[in-house]
Amino acid sequence: MVTKNRARAVDLRTQIEADDVFARGDALRATVPSSAHESAAAGAGRPDVLEFVETSNQGRLANLIPLRIGRMIASPFAFFRGAAGLMAADLATSPVTGLTAQLCGDAHAANFGLYGTPDGQIVMDINDFDETVPGPWEWDLKRLAASLVLAGREGGVSENGCIEAAEDAVKSYRRTIRDLAELPFLQSWNALPDKSVLQRAKADALLDDFDKAAQKARRNTSEKVAEKWTAHLEDHDTGIRRRRFIDDPPILTHVDRATADAVTDGLERYVESLRESRRNLITRFAVSDVAFRIVGTGSVGLRSYIALLHGNRDEVLVLQLKQARPSALSAYLPVDEPKHEGKRIVHGARLVQAESDILLGWTTIDGLPYIVRQFRNLKGDIDPTGLEQDHLDDYGRLAGALLARAHTRSLDPRALAGYFASDTDLDEVIGRYAVSYADQTESDHATLVAAVKSGRIAAEPA
Repeated sequence: MVTKNRARAVDLRTQIEADDVFARGDALRATVPSSAHESAAAGAGRPDVLEFVETSNQGRLANLIPLRIGRMIASPFAFFRGAAGLMAADLATSPVTGLTAQLCGDAHAANFGLYGTPDGQIVMDINDFDETVPGPWEWDLKRLAASLVLAGREGGVSENGCIEAAEDAVKSYRRTIRDLAELPFLQSWNALPDKSVLQRAKADALLDDFDKAAQKARRNTSEKVAEKWTAHLEDHDTGIRRRRFIDDPPILTHVDRATADAVTDGLERYVESLRESRRNLITRFAVSDVAFRIVGTGSVGLRSYIALLHGNRDEVLVLQLKQARPSALSAYLPVDEPKHEGKRIVHGARLVQAESDILLGWTTIDGLPYIVRQFRNLKGDIDPTGLEQDHLDDYGRLAGALLARAHTRSLDPRALAGYFASDTDLDEVIGRYAVSYADQTESDHATLVAAVKSGRIAAEPA
């Protein structure tokens, strides 16, 4: 069971010896042995699958809900991607050590991606924080392991290959935690997940995949977005020709003037959420156009805009403004309600990622919270469903290492290293859990597919 963590005052006077922290972690094995993590896939208090889907649709744009359902029924892995809250309900009664990390909250295999640092270096890290909250490290790790089984099954990998990928993710997570626990604090904190992480995670088979994704990421710039999605059109009010988005319904559509003005007002307020050194940068740009754009699987139905801004001469910048909802995990964890959901997401990303988007911030539009970030800037990915067996287990090791590094930004790795010290079973334990949860997800997915076929729930092709 999860207990509420109380904030404590900063104490820079007391030196806690590494061996003492390690011993505290080691002592946890007496109450939460490895075998405890092989809990039942379906929690006792889980909601009915269709009730969960209907509840998760509340507050979304009604005309887009059938598209969201269409994307979720595409495969069990797609369903899993839109059901972080359902897994949180299942995990809510599972045993945990009590060691808390800032969670990604939705650490499935497709939420690890490539992006550019401010100096243009391509790194790979967790890239989705919509569900981020403080919580048990076990929740992120179990979600990653289960997702690898589902991704492998979708890609035609053998069952043994899927299990190996899940187990390797856990093994790599433990190994990375132990390694980071031995490093000086500044060195472990500043460790960048660049290409060298592949060797450290023993994921050399992914070198070609990484290079291809990195090449794609370097081509993903605001200039390329503008080149593909905009044209020089005459403004009806001023008669001046300027770049404007080209409608591509239903994915990309223009908004009315009132909405465009509200979004621009929101961007002006967003500037205050940036770190001071970046406020002067963004105020040198001016908004040229605003459009609505559908994104993701779990995010379909939320309000999401892209704004085209002009800078120096022909320079363009494309920002995304995405509605921020309460974390799907918050109903199952003793966390305080944030004053602003966008701020929660941004603070989680800044804490967890090795390098965050320099223009990441938050705002409010028409009373609703949003996050703001660069759209597709230097971003790429490795699709886990397209990996062959000998690459999927490497991907599991890579993702496990990245998740461990992310967790150590908020969780002292020495304590977790102590818990892992004499462990020999956790890899297989969570591997078995991952298979069990993948089976449960396939059953849940089948329930939703049947509801669509019967006409109970409407769906549109993805």
